Amino acid sequence: MTDQSVADPVGAASGLAKVLLMTENMLSLARDDSWGAVTVLEEQRREALVTCFASPIPPSQSEVFSEALAAMLHMNEEMIGLLEAAKENVAIKRTDQSHKKRSLGHYLDIEKSH
Repeated sequence: MTDQSVADPVGAASGLAKVLLMTENMLSLARDDSWGAVTVLEEQRREALVTCFASPIPPSQSEVFSEALAAMLHMNEEMIGLLEAAKENVAIKRTDQSHKKRSLGHYLDIEKSH
């Protein structure tokens, strides 16, 4: 019989590795502007994180976990920066489209009056 309160170092490490790989994949997708895929992976990553931290972190791996979490947070920060840039680009495109629509409407009004 196994004691559930004892941390499984192999399972914990593999769960953390899975989360890091998912985060790297999300960052790659964000760089490619594939935000729908990023969102899908984020939901899966959230579940993987819950599973990963369902048991206590093995004391022998606390430093590895700290470094891995720091790497994940760094990738998250880069994704947030990419998301902010994407939102800004959408706002610029929307403004440009609005100006073009107004200009076209003005041009068509001038054409009708001649």
